[in-house]
Amino acid sequence: MTSAAARLHLRPVSRAEHLAFADSRRPSPSHLQLPSWGDVKPDWRAESLGWFDGEGRMAGSALVLLRALPRVKRYLAYLPEGPVIDWHDPEPERWLDPLLAHLKGRGAFAVKMGPPVVVRRWSAEAVKEAIADPAARRLRDAPPTSEEPGALALAERLRRLGWRQAADGGEDGFAAGQPRYVFQVPFAGRSLDDIRGGLNQQWRRNVKKAEKAGVKVVRGGYEDLPAFYTLYTETAGRDRFLPRPLAYFQRMWTALTAEHPDRMRLYLAHHDGEVLAAATMLTVGDHVWYSYGASTGRRREVQPNNAIQWRMMCDAHETGAAVYDFRGITDTLEESNHLLGLLRFKVGAGGEAVEYLGEWDFPLNRLLHKAFDVYMARR
Repeated sequence: MTSAAARLHLRPVSRAEHLAFADSRRPSPSHLQLPSWGDVKPDWRAESLGWFDGEGRMAGSALVLLRALPRVKRYLAYLPEGPVIDWHDPEPERWLDPLLAHLKGRGAFAVKMGPPVVVRRWSAEAVKEAIADPAARRLRDAPPTSEEPGALALAERLRRLGWRQAADGGEDGFAAGQPRYVFQVPFAGRSLDDIRGGLNQQWRRNVKKAEKAGVKVVRGGYEDLPAFYTLYTETAGRDRFLPRPLAYFQRMWTALTAEHPDRMRLYLAHHDGEVLAAATMLTVGDHVWYSYGASTGRRREVQPNNAIQWRMMCDAHETGAAVYDFRGITDTLEESNHLLGLLRFKVGAGGEAVEYLGEWDFPLNRLLHKAFDVYMARR
């Protein structure tokens, strides 16, 4: 039983309160847990929430996105890569029970969250060995370089509290919502020479090849998003994914840069008057994400993708980043998987594969939750 002195009070907070708390956190929270992300998702209703201790100090935050069921005023409440709370607390219900009560009062029939809790890590060398091992069909089959025992205890606690782990989406190992497996390059305490030394031989060769060929990587602005989008749709066709509309990226740029002028950057790789590759970079505090990438199939021999990534890594290091995050990777290691090449590319940058706890669901209304699952399966 939680003591009264240890109870936390949850209430809606202003954007300013939410942002100030996020700015004070280290490690930095996900960009998906900032007020601006609600502006990127107009089909969802966004709400900022804060947890307060007995002395009135803000101790946690959450961006909740509410999506209405068709023809019913009931909502799915989604906290992507959140909430931002003390996940080391042995009593997570101190945080989660007030959240569930609040969202039930808002008309939510289910809550989906993505605790930003690391479970396992694999060094770049361990990932390469796993890819070469015919017995390892998935990354989880390979021995990790390190494990976080507290994460498994948290998972068991969540299950006992009535939360259930959402299934990973499909054969590629990506979660249906946010990626469970990502690739990150630690920057904290490392010089740029250290980071360059962590690149594999192919990466270093390709970066030099791009420089010698005259590839120029420049920062773009809102007006360059259509050029990015042209390459992005070509990439979508080549890599077999459904592209988002141009308006999504324009909305993303407007919302994120309004919150902080350097929250989102756009980079373009030029060669002989043509844009060959483009990528977006997001920054929250000391965490930098490579967000979206795009390239043409033409003139790939001048290695614009390596050039653009290395420029982004250099700029991230200059800003004082503690980690450069390549975002999602496949957990499938089979040669037939079309995403294995992307995994190899990211592993070549050095760093480590990271497994998070994944997304978790709490059905507040089991009948509506099941109906929503059926609806989503048929879309």
